[in-house]
Amino acid sequence: EEDEAALEELLGPSPLAPGSGAHRVAIVQPAVKWGPQKSPLTTAELQIAEAVALVDTLQNWTVLDKIIIPTKNPNKKFVFGKGNFQVLTEKIKKLPHVTAVFLNMERISSLTKKELEGAWGVQVFDRYTVVLHIFRCNARTKEAKLQVALAEIPLLRSNLKNEVSQQDQQRGGSRYIMGSGETFLETQNRVLKERELKIRNALEKLRRKRALLRTQRRKFEFPMVSVMGYTNCGKTTLIKALTGEAGLQARDQLFATLDITAHAGYLPSHMAVIYVDTIGFLTDLPHNLVESFSATLEEVAYSDLIVHVRDITHPETILQKATVLSVLRNLNLPRHLLDSMVEVHNKVDLIERYKPTEENALAISALHGHGLEELKQEIEKKILTATGKKILTVTINLEGPQLSWLYKEATVQEVEVMPEDGTARVKVIIGSSAFGRYKNLFPNSKISMS
Repeated sequence: EEDEAALEELLGPSPLAPGSGAHRVAIVQPAVKWGPQKSPLTTAELQIAEAVALVDTLQNWTVLDKIIIPTKNPNKKFVFGKGNFQVLTEKIKKLPHVTAVFLNMERISSLTKKELEGAWGVQVFDRYTVVLHIFRCNARTKEAKLQVALAEIPLLRSNLKNEVSQQDQQRGGSRYIMGSGETFLETQNRVLKERELKIRNALEKLRRKRALLRTQRRKFEFPMVSVMGYTNCGKTTLIKALTGEAGLQARDQLFATLDITAHAGYLPSHMAVIYVDTIGFLTDLPHNLVESFSATLEEVAYSDLIVHVRDITHPETILQKATVLSVLRNLNLPRHLLDSMVEVHNKVDLIERYKPTEENALAISALHGHGLEELKQEIEKKILTATGKKILTVTINLEGPQLSWLYKEATVQEVEVMPEDGTARVKVIIGSSAFGRYKNLFPNSKISMS
């Protein structure tokens, strides 16, 4: 009960949440024309389209205007050059009832945020703040809520520094908290450090609990397939199509899935597998945010196969692929998982006569079921290789102990009884070690590969 109370305290209202009220937002996209900060795989127009999709995800938030402004160096205090900044400020001031500006950059410093809010007279959000707020709104489980709370810590630290420097300017130097020998900054930093430690400990407890569940699942030898991809690429729709799970509701929005969810399905040989739905990825997701959710993504390292789903209709599909692969590489996954990954090109029903140019990629429409049988066959082939399982047909004597042994040690798929000679043909899925034991115990058994 004490643990529960401590957990509830950590999951209390966030001091950073913009609240559930409405926001009328101007989206500002800095357009880097050249230099190392210009991405070759996208354009300012595509970047601002994704920013609009992010805002549309939030209830009661509406986009008032989309403004693209060139900049040579977005790391400057005001982000833009003097002339462009003035033009931008005039545009924002003219917007009717604007309440916030979403500056579509990964992260802005607390000093820049303060300066921009002073100049524009409204709240300013960067990509980190907006994505974090979407996570906050979509977090359903304790684990997801704790991971959001962990991702807030760097922002709280940054805000604290800004607050203290402001106070110092106003008071002409920092003050010690009466009799404690600690400055206000030191006290607040200690409180934040303690909070971070409590969150990490709570996440560790949940991680251990999940490891226990994973061990139990391993005992039943269900292969695990992690379905991954850029946010809104159709992962949940695909899992619903592969499993026939009617209760799965796919939503056409960014970050609809924040928690790991597991769903059982069957492959062509009737082998049972578990499909794991994971959080979607996003370009320029700040490192802290990815790190906070690494506990969730850790589950992927224990899968037998990764299926990478791509929305092939998206104009930035190549950039999205690069983003997903970059995050997967940073998760330090086992080499064989990255090498055996199945790439799926989804939403091909929207492109006439689509043919994948990438070798080994499979074209599907999760919505209409196109290409799903080929995908299941490919998953089965890779799963058999990854797990060392074999599909065999063995001829057994019905009076002997073989059938009950196979039911206990393998997955029996079909039993074809031949009453005339008291035998049966049994189709099984069996692991390498169990197969070795079977051959030792029943050396005269007739075995054929299926």
